[in-house]
Amino acid sequence: MTHPTEPLPSMDGEQLRKLALMRDEGKARACACLAAQQVAWESITDDRWPASLDKVGSLRDPTIDEPTFEEFHPNGTRYGSPDAPIAVSWFPFNRCDVYRCSRCSTAFLRYTEYGGYYVDHRVRMTAPHLIV
Repeated sequence: MTHPTEPLPSMDGEQLRKLALMRDEGKARACACLAAQQVAWESITDDRWPASLDKVGSLRDPTIDEPTFEEFHPNGTRYGSPDAPIAVSWFPFNRCDVYRCSRCSTAFLRYTEYGGYYVDHRVRMTAPHLIV
């Protein structure tokens, strides 16, 4: 876990895949992080955000001021598809922080969607086979 004043370490696709492979399936089924275990992007409010999740990194490239809003869907998936690739250089992954559950080691991605009149925190569990 990083100290709140320290910058998050930047992660690439391979580092994210290694983190995602650490998941303990047996523990995850009954873990306190169950509310965040979403296979596709879902909204999550702060009161539902599991306390067991520690911020461990960021997919945001620190050398890019404004990451792209272009999405990566070579097989016809869409933003909300459970089988959409986790393409770390593409939206919304390029704006995500990476979290890890301290109990079951499940890895999660979180980003905030800013609309004209709302702020929406979104979460997606990582699936190693979808990371590109």
